[in-house]
Amino acid sequence: MSEQLNIVCPSCDAINRVPAGRLEEDPRCGRCRNPLFNGSPVELDAARFDRFLQHNDIPVLVDFWAPWCGPCRMMAPAYAQATAALEPRVRLAKLDTEANPEPAGRYGIRSIPTLILFRQGREVGRQSGAMGADAIVRWVRSQTG
Repeated sequence: MSEQLNIVCPSCDAINRVPAGRLEEDPRCGRCRNPLFNGSPVELDAARFDRFLQHNDIPVLVDFWAPWCGPCRMMAPAYAQATAALEPRVRLAKLDTEANPEPAGRYGIRSIPTLILFRQGREVGRQSGAMGADAIVRWVRSQTG
């Protein structure tokens, strides 16, 4: 029997149980029927932040950014491209630190963009500064084994 993984739906935030062996088969949410992975980063706010970190059994990579940040805007297309390469084994998300200062403060974000990789709600890796898509993918894979 395949291990069951909890995956939070990016559309309705429902927690879905998906067999680990079926992650590559484009699973859909049991509540809203939207795809659980759509090839683009999930936009988080303070309320969704903890839900996605605590209830996803796959690693979650969060891009802490702000709209006024030039390097953040420059990295955004590369981050989206990395999402397509890393899903469904890693959930990629973005958190606007200007609109959501509490989670950024909790994790001591001092410069942006900063990427933090979480597993089971705990930080397992951190990288600051703009990166290209290939560098993001390599870094995440080096952290996740």
